[in-house]
Amino acid sequence: MRIPAHSVCTAIRDDIVSGVFERGSRLTEEVLARRYGVSRVPVREALRTLESEGFVVTRRHAGACVAEPTDQEAADLLEIRMLLEPLGAARAAQRRTEAHLKVLRGLVRLGQERVRRGEGEDLRSLGGWFHETLAQASGSPALIALLTQLRHKIAWMYAVEQPVRPADSWAEHGAIVDAVTRGDAERARMLAAQHAERATAAHRLRHTDRAGRTPGQARVRTSQPSVNIAGVRH
Repeated sequence: MRIPAHSVCTAIRDDIVSGVFERGSRLTEEVLARRYGVSRVPVREALRTLESEGFVVTRRHAGACVAEPTDQEAADLLEIRMLLEPLGAARAAQRRTEAHLKVLRGLVRLGQERVRRGEGEDLRSLGGWFHETLAQASGSPALIALLTQLRHKIAWMYAVEQPVRPADSWAEHGAIVDAVTRGDAERARMLAAQHAERATAAHRLRHTDRAGRTPGQARVRTSQPSVNIAGVRH
């Protein structure tokens, strides 16, 4: 059975974003194939995809390695997001479906309920689902792909502090949904731009401690178990 390369790609990307594979560490096909329970063919394809996305680089005499983005590259991502998320909200106001609106309203209600109860544990995940659904509502595959890749890379490069006033953040989400529901593209764009600008202030760059690593070797955190995706079907 051939394991789809996109499934392997998702697994490797998730491990990079979560810090299982540290920045600058080598990614050998043999080790990855063994970790995920697959052959080297889908691993090779996945590494090519991740290189095109900027998570992996190929170095002379070392092969595939986890990329080491600069602070400027990380800052550029936030700026790009502040341009693309408002565009996505405007497109969503023009192209959303009732199914999208139902999910968006449900997430806002759930987020506001969690805030009222002082249950902040799930708010970050709910916020991620909200922005993912809003991007899906844009109806633009290219824009959805770009925003998805941005979310992955920003999660990799930044730690995000909880907003001081989470109720305000979810009120902003609600206002964006109202504009999208009315089909008011310009208001949705404006509100999403303001929300993205305020949210950016909560991002803090992650600085990886690479001390103690043997040069040229991958250091994989052992606190997280190996993943086997052999049950995935093409």
